[in-house]
Amino acid sequence: MAELPSRLLRDWLQRQLPEAAFDWLAGQLEALRQDPGDRKLHVALGMIPRRLGKDDLALSVADLRAAEAARPGWDPRDWSADEAARVLALLAAAGANTGFAARFTQLCGSAEVGEAIALYRGLPLYPDPGALEDQAAEGLRTNMRAVFEAVAHDNPYPRDYFDENRWNQMVLKALFIGSTLDPIVGLDARANAALAAMLGDYVHEPWAAGRPVTPELWRCVGPFAEGAALRDLERALDSADEPERCGAALALAASPSPEAKEILSSVPDLSGRIERGDLTWPGLAAEL
Repeated sequence: MAELPSRLLRDWLQRQLPEAAFDWLAGQLEALRQDPGDRKLHVALGMIPRRLGKDDLALSVADLRAAEAARPGWDPRDWSADEAARVLALLAAAGANTGFAARFTQLCGSAEVGEAIALYRGLPLYPDPGALEDQAAEGLRTNMRAVFEAVAHDNPYPRDYFDENRWNQMVLKALFIGSTLDPIVGLDARANAALAAMLGDYVHEPWAAGRPVTPELWRCVGPFAEGAALRDLERALDSADEPERCGAALALAASPSPEAKEILSSVPDLSGRIERGDLTWPGLAAEL
């Protein structure tokens, strides 16, 4: 049986923190379970970085597997110790779940940047997650990239709870702010024709202004590419920018259109790399 996320977080922190620091945290968690009032929670959330530090959470491959088993899509490899402790404190104070969504909204509204990142990273672990959708979407409207990515990256919440419009707007904003798409959980599974059309319209703006286009844009276009989208991919394939050529080739390989396969065959260097598995979207994203 998979362990509860709260148990995993506690075990990881106990293993990593000095004994005195963990004992302090354990005392705070017990106090929150006994009295989950706002004052105690605010104090704990504010004190955690000072008492525990901000070192990266040290996780093994086995730990990451346990996280996936506890909550499919949960990937805490980039969490810090204070972020994990803040999420754990909020879970301890959640109690019977009464009014959790309202409390979460209030906390996000008054949080400083570090606290907001922790709160949003915990989205897939909280009770009554469906009630948190509006506040999760609010996190995406921020002008702070790190907060945006706390919702959008390595977080299964958008995949599981956003409707198509919110999902598409999240992907489009990621492109606007220069955030990579590969860490978005469910990016390929939730690809849709409306998003492909939006991105097809979007790409002409930077092209007209002579600005570069991130190759990752084509990832969400390829499965639906036909007609005008294929003409755009042909243009990208002729680019002097090698990553853009690679992105166009990967998109053409994902298209069900026979014409796309014909276009791809005109660049045997790239089609060969795709067939051998040497050219992939994650690999391309890592190079950007």
